[in-house]
Amino acid sequence: METKGLIVLASIIVVALMMALGSYAPARALGQSIQSALEAISRQPEASSQITRTFIIGIAIIESIVIYLFVIALILLFANPLLDYLK
Repeated sequence: METKGLIVLASIIVVALMMALGSYAPARALGQSIQSALEAISRQPEASSQITRTFIIGIAIIESIVIYLFVIALILLFANPLLDYLK
């Protein structure tokens, strides 16, 4: 197999692993944060507005990790910078 084919194949494998493993951790973190927020609201219902606000900010930060991962995966698949070294 030629060098360009190996780079493309390696990029596809890396992107597949990156999306699989990189999506699992934020999904697990989202589940744990939802569980913690619901437990905190059930213990202190009067503080639910503060807990909800903090929870939404935390979710946004966790989701941004997945968005960055997705952008990097798209760059590796469609605009692979490693292929420029072969020219």
